[in-house]
Amino acid sequence: MNEKLDALAASLDLDSPPRETLRLRFGLACARRVAHLLENPEVAACLSGLERYLAGGIDRAALSALALRAAELARAHPGSASLDGCGHAAVSASHAVAMALAGRARQAADYAAYAAVYGQGGYGAAADPSAFEPEWDWQARCLKQLAGANSEI
Repeated sequence: MNEKLDALAASLDLDSPPRETLRLRFGLACARRVAHLLENPEVAACLSGLERYLAGGIDRAALSALALRAAELARAHPGSASLDGCGHAAVSASHAVAMALAGRARQAADYAAYAAVYGQGGYGAAADPSAFEPEWDWQARCLKQLAGANSEI
């Protein structure tokens, strides 16, 4: 649980409708941070679609279609047969993308943190709460920076 991020999100009223752009930008930043762990190029393409949406290159209907496809792909990921759990980084990264596209920034951040930790040290690292602290710190700094640069706040 990223208490620092939770407190910041609450202070920003991140889940409110007027903060949608900030949610999408933050979800994108978190998912991009673990995009190198994605195994399916179609999931990466969905993430690129979010960038295009935020740049005005695609409309809401296209974003919604990409969000649905990303969720399908994340749910269909086969996971990992590895005993150390390292392969689960791709699963978590895929879910981070799906959550980012759905505008569920806090969930995207959580999945991205799991992906980062799994990717660095597998299941053993993910069982240690302190392994998440560098990622959680980055997430809080990122959201704060995005909120400060965002004219909607």
